Amino acid sequence: MAKLYLVGLGPGSLDMMSVRAQAVIQSVDVVVGYAPYVKLIEALIGTQTLIRTGMTKEWQRADAAIQQVLEGKNVALVCSGDAGMYAMAPLVFELLAAQAIEINVDIVPGITAANACASLVGAPLGHDSCTISLSDLLTPWDVITRRIEAAAMADFAITFYNPRSKKRQTQIIEAQQILLRHRLADTPVAVVNAAYRDEQSVQLSTLEQFTALEFGMNAAVIVGNESSYRFKDLIVTPRGYKNKYCLDNGETRAGQTPGRALKQAPDPQNNEEVA
Repeated sequence: MAKLYLVGLGPGSLDMMSVRAQAVIQSVDVVVGYAPYVKLIEALIGTQTLIRTGMTKEWQRADAAIQQVLEGKNVALVCSGDAGMYAMAPLVFELLAAQAIEINVDIVPGITAANACASLVGAPLGHDSCTISLSDLLTPWDVITRRIEAAAMADFAITFYNPRSKKRQTQIIEAQQILLRHRLADTPVAVVNAAYRDEQSVQLSTLEQFTALEFGMNAAVIVGNESSYRFKDLIVTPRGYKNKYCLDNGETRAGQTPGRALKQAPDPQNNEEVA
């Protein structure tokens, strides 16, 4: 039976793409995708039929892929990063559910932009983190700002997708101002453009200053949490090992037990004085 493969290409270079993703692309009858993404995999294209569309044509790509499968063809719908992260997988399933269409779908995962960009600047996502897209094309801006506020209050390290474009210049400034209400001005920030592609660039800055850098919608902006720090040309967000272990010798700290919940010292301000 024909199948639709939702294929994550990862950052874009073939050496960062999974072996399975490459094998699927080479084996299918039809490859569907955003034209620049199809160009990234031209070395894998042989006799496959190509269906390419431009920006804002996501519905057309999803519909074309589904129709090709209904005609009995195996199809790869390719996406940058991972198909389930700000990509085509959600839309495909929405169309299948809305139109009561039953086809076989297989998701081939890819390296996300957040992970690819983070790998170039150390371990900025070493603890709890989240991703937030600053594009308001499909999500109301007030919803996005509530999410930024919640992530800032919860001390998540944050990766911002679609941070800035020619038409959207103010959203990243507003996001910065929200974060500055909860984090220090010198919180480390990385701006990574086109990770693992020929035009790759990496810029390190601070929460107070990063908006002065040049970047656009193809960049990802990674903001550390309150524990993040610069180490040489890297950003480190600690997992919390030093809270339980001595990093110089690996010994367990007094009062802590390996494999058990971390014990916190009592807050003296919360202790009531006994008369």
